Amino acid sequence: MTAKKKGSSSSNEALENPEVLAQQLSKSEEWLKKNRNLAIGLGVLIVLVIGALFAYNYYTESQNGKAQEEMWQGVFYFEQDSLNKALEDDLYPGLQTIANDYGGTKAGKLASFYTGATLMQQGNYNQAIDYFKDFSANDMLVQARAYSLVGDCHMELGEYNDAASWYGKAAGYKTNEQFTPLYLLKQALAFEKLNDLEKALNCYETIVKEYPQSSQYQDARKNKARLDVIAAR
Repeated sequence: MTAKKKGSSSSNEALENPEVLAQQLSKSEEWLKKNRNLAIGLGVLIVLVIGALFAYNYYTESQNGKAQEEMWQGVFYFEQDSLNKALEDDLYPGLQTIANDYGGTKAGKLASFYTGATLMQQGNYNQAIDYFKDFSANDMLVQARAYSLVGDCHMELGEYNDAASWYGKAAGYKTNEQFTPLYLLKQALAFEKLNDLEKALNCYETIVKEYPQSSQYQDARKNKARLDVIAAR
């Protein structure tokens, strides 16, 4: 005959025996009496936290809706290459204003991306970097694109080490046949600017081995052969 586990027996007794259950309830009541203020405080805190979460979600969704409504004109100007109007306009909130005012929303983050792209086209690379860094998304393409554009800005500024780092982030983000080889090619060029030929060669080799169907394959193959000759000297 199998012996009952002590813990299991105690639990069953507490559930089945009214006297034991009453004792347990009595202990709970005593604890509540002794710690009444603590219990009330904890209850109030829980209610406040839940209420704050609901309020924050509602506020965020409301702000996101406002940002979406306000940014359409700025996007239109951007697509028409009216860059100054895209950033700031007398009649409509510009993309820069929306990015600053609604930065915590999805639409505000998208405005940050557009603002960065606009500033970059105007040659304001340091400002553009700040706005690209404010952008975040969990999609397949745009986040990696933002990383790559930060790299482009650093390349324009002659900051090749930073450029290589950001191209590496772009290449490592949700790798795919269409864009990863492009970011690796850019990273290789940044490494060549730094005269770090070994790392540049590794980038070219990765494209050749892992992305043979990409449009960057032929360029990578030629550059790999060129660096192989230099390394053999």
